[in-house]
Amino acid sequence: MKLGIIGGSGIADAGFFEEREQVEVETPYGKPSAPFVLGRVGEVDVIFLPRHGIGHKIPPHEINFRANVWGMKHLGARTLICPSAVGSLKEDYEPGEICVSDQFIDFTKNRKYTFFDTGKVMHVSTADPFCEDLRRLLIGICREKDIPFHDKGTYVCIEGPRFSTRAESRMFRNFADIIGMTMVPEAQLCRELGLCYANVSMITDYDVWAENPVNIAEVIRTMKANVEKIQVILETAAQRLPGLEFSCDCEALAKDGEF
Repeated sequence: MKLGIIGGSGIADAGFFEEREQVEVETPYGKPSAPFVLGRVGEVDVIFLPRHGIGHKIPPHEINFRANVWGMKHLGARTLICPSAVGSLKEDYEPGEICVSDQFIDFTKNRKYTFFDTGKVMHVSTADPFCEDLRRLLIGICREKDIPFHDKGTYVCIEGPRFSTRAESRMFRNFADIIGMTMVPEAQLCRELGLCYANVSMITDYDVWAENPVNIAEVIRTMKANVEKIQVILETAAQRLPGLEFSCDCEALAKDGEF
């Protein structure tokens, strides 16, 4: 079994596992964000990719999500755990905590959303966009390791790269818990390819609905202070993946989406 990890802000390297080699992958959708890093944790082969590229040079709206996800499947990953940094839209979702998302809302505007622009029509179901088996694994690890976390949360994905206005942030508070820029279209592309996908988000700040507006310095400071939590979660998840019994319908939902 191979585990794919697409690391977001704060998880830009594969320091939590033994690196074996780096592989360049050519895809029908252009170049991925960076070479894929192949390594191993225990009995599990791990494929790592920094979402924003080496040195964090690719802004959210310029990420080649299709190439990243296609490359993961091409290299044999069937399960993906993808961490990200997010802002909080609720008082009780505090900076430094983890959120294992269970829903997302798409407020992006100009991205490549599907592998099926031509050839056939695909209406893939994203009613429950994350693999529940992977979510249960991540939730159990957070509980066991005493990591402050939320076992569900709605992630609203905005286009970026700018942060929200106060008016936008107040609106988002009505229907979401956390806010970020990279969930979409990553999640739905994984569903189209029948991959098991889960997100684990590190809350770095309160969004601008709060009294003190978000700023990059605060985000970076919180990420550095809490990146070890994400690394522990990822390493433990990789170690336990061989014993996980999958009962999800992620692969079946991809097949059922063809019109």
